[in-house]
Amino acid sequence: MLLPARAVAVTALIEVVRVSALPATPDAPYPGEVVGHWAGDEVTDALALVETLPGSAQHRCGFSPGWSIRAYEDSLELDLFEAAFCFTCHEVRMRGTAVPPALTTQFFDAAAPQAQALLARFREVARPAR
Repeated sequence: MLLPARAVAVTALIEVVRVSALPATPDAPYPGEVVGHWAGDEVTDALALVETLPGSAQHRCGFSPGWSIRAYEDSLELDLFEAAFCFTCHEVRMRGTAVPPALTTQFFDAAAPQAQALLARFREVARPAR
């Protein structure tokens, strides 16, 4: 999967969002609860994992993403990009100031080990502390 290279290079923090609905407008963030944050090596590892997601053909489900990541630079003022993942239709939709039009919609193999590892990371960060 392709991510905006300049944004990846300056990402300092990732918010992990449990998506609850589709955004009201195409430029709006995906609504949902921020369930965790990744910083430092977690950012590097997570973005590297996303970049290794193998492509896939489009599947039809109506796009109902369960998770998104929002990438921020050091200032934390404006998100560089957000990627919302639908593991049913194998689609990723991206938005944000750093996202060129060619990257806004992509497809990934949700059954691939990389995708399952990413899903496990999402679930782990969302798990309540015991």
